[in-house]
Amino acid sequence: MLTALKQKFLVWLFRPKTESGAVTLTQRRIFILPTRQGAGFALVLLLMLLGDINYNLSLGYALTFLLGTTALMSMLHAFRNMAQLEIRTGRVDAVFAGDSAQFAFHFHNNSGLPRYRLTLRDGGGHGVTFDIPARKNLEVKLPLPALQRGWLGGGRLTLHTEFPLGLFYAWSYLQFDTRCLVYPKPAAPLPLPASLAQSGAGSSSVAGEEDFSGLRGYVTGDAPQRIAWKALAREQGLQVKQFGARQGRELWLDWLRLPTLHTERKLEIMARWVLDADAENLHYGLRLPGVELPPRHGAAHRAECLRALALFGLDEGA
Repeated sequence: MLTALKQKFLVWLFRPKTESGAVTLTQRRIFILPTRQGAGFALVLLLMLLGDINYNLSLGYALTFLLGTTALMSMLHAFRNMAQLEIRTGRVDAVFAGDSAQFAFHFHNNSGLPRYRLTLRDGGGHGVTFDIPARKNLEVKLPLPALQRGWLGGGRLTLHTEFPLGLFYAWSYLQFDTRCLVYPKPAAPLPLPASLAQSGAGSSSVAGEEDFSGLRGYVTGDAPQRIAWKALAREQGLQVKQFGARQGRELWLDWLRLPTLHTERKLEIMARWVLDADAENLHYGLRLPGVELPPRHGAAHRAECLRALALFGLDEGA
């Protein structure tokens, strides 16, 4: 109850807004409060000052004010540890439900000061701690659990530090418009649908030597003669040529094949079918209520099918 009230109060007080593009941490965005250790340290300084006044200790005054100055300097360093950092969001690859989405953030430190012990975390306690060298850029990936299919937003994040002495807590709120697409969790391995269209209207493809069917990433053990050297020369990475043999048949992954199961279970099974059909290099199509993707194959088609499954029955803009 108290935690919920605290969160509502913080939202009202700081009024976070969704941002896009780069964010620079200016003094208006950085907040500082003493930590528990800082409050305890202040209490000790107060007791020392009372003792100095009571016993008129000259050296005691010197020590008390020296320690007090050190504490104030640590507050300044906590602020400088975050000030003028520039933050941009990076690409977030789609994941399956049950995995962790890797939200990427690019930190640009344009000053001559290194930044130490910065922590980026979300409201659920998931976080990552890192340092940024002077005049360097750093990509930081924040893993967040993807519990269900659809769009997963990063939500409001907190960047904070207690550097250098742990006496002060400096923080800033970040809320970007980046999000991650979460596919349905694939079901356990099971056979593909048995019926393949034999009418000749469509086709599927299996590994063969007749027709060039595209490129895929290199896997250890691939024959050197299949490497796409021209693609490598164009700096497109190490890729391998794929060939297909035409068989005069096509595979449809149809929602109506699973009439008795509930929606999420159907989506899990169809996600498994998509992955298995892609692994076998088949030409396959996808039929959902209101959605029909014609038979094709390749990484782009697999991603399109999985996206349709992930957003089925959901608002794409949500």
